Amino acid sequence: MGRIEGLWAGGEMPLFDGLYRVDDTALQLHVEGPGAYHPDAGQPIPFRFGEAVDVEWAIEECGVDAVDTWFESPLPDGSGWLTGGGGGMGNIGHLARLDADRSLRWVAVMFCSNPFMTVLHEGTRAVFVNDWWNRLTLDLADPAFV
Repeated sequence: MGRIEGLWAGGEMPLFDGLYRVDDTALQLHVEGPGAYHPDAGQPIPFRFGEAVDVEWAIEECGVDAVDTWFESPLPDGSGWLTGGGGGMGNIGHLARLDADRSLRWVAVMFCSNPFMTVLHEGTRAVFVNDWWNRLTLDLADPAFV
């Protein structure tokens, strides 16, 4: 079992903005925080990938946080699940893709996204909604999310 898979099994995730895969590879994520004061509440959340992240460095430098799951939704094609929610603090959000047997495929951790409450499916796209009604749209056919 890899480090990310072990953390997930223990109800934890790294506390550094990233897309973490069970093979212990990761990419940095850049997500602007909407917060209660955000003038664009109810709008799309800007999202982009950054450089590769060393998983051990992220855990050592930033620590881990508890996974607080707010929703679980089956993928329309029956291939697995999407789950999401928050972390120990109100500004942290996470999303995860699970296989049909509910084993982790990837987890995305975003320090300033706020917790995610639900997901809507639009073909291969998943539209995640956080607690300020901001929307984060991901194309699950993108190789990063397969």
